[in-house]
Amino acid sequence: MQFKVGDKAVYPAHGVGVIRAIETRQIEDQKNTFYILKILDNGMTIMVPIQNADAIGMRTVIEQAHVEKIYEVLRDRETPTDNQTWNRRYREYMSNIKTGDPLAVAKVLRDLALMKLEKNLSFGERKMYDQARNLLVQEIAVAKDTDEGTIEAEIEEIFSPTKGKPKAKVKAKKK
Repeated sequence: MQFKVGDKAVYPAHGVGVIRAIETRQIEDQKNTFYILKILDNGMTIMVPIQNADAIGMRTVIEQAHVEKIYEVLRDRETPTDNQTWNRRYREYMSNIKTGDPLAVAKVLRDLALMKLEKNLSFGERKMYDQARNLLVQEIAVAKDTDEGTIEAEIEEIFSPTKGKPKAKVKAKKK
């Protein structure tokens, strides 16, 4: 995958960034060419060796058509949540987040959001939940060319505790 200056790219576990420059630098006895990637969420700058970009999972932002697949994963209530011990679940979820695969990140968010409806999440689980949520919100917002607030509202609606429950009917008063 080749990027140009100005392209948006996803760096696994950090989110969407913009290629600000492509620079060649001498490091010890070797010349290397780097993508200079500025992460949109926090302004962090990452130097990614071009020859390693594919190996670390750097990729283009998902297409808008792919967004519905992510929402399908988030809406899935048939897949049972992971009942492993906390530390095994943590390792597995972090591994999924680090892949940068939006479907894997969506599964982590779904599982933690459903757990959150039943119990308070531990500090580590809350951090993972926030990280997975931020990564998805950021990428979906870029893919749909909309603001992050809109995407956050859509995701909140998916996990709303009243989602799927019939709404109470309001009886009209007789005159």
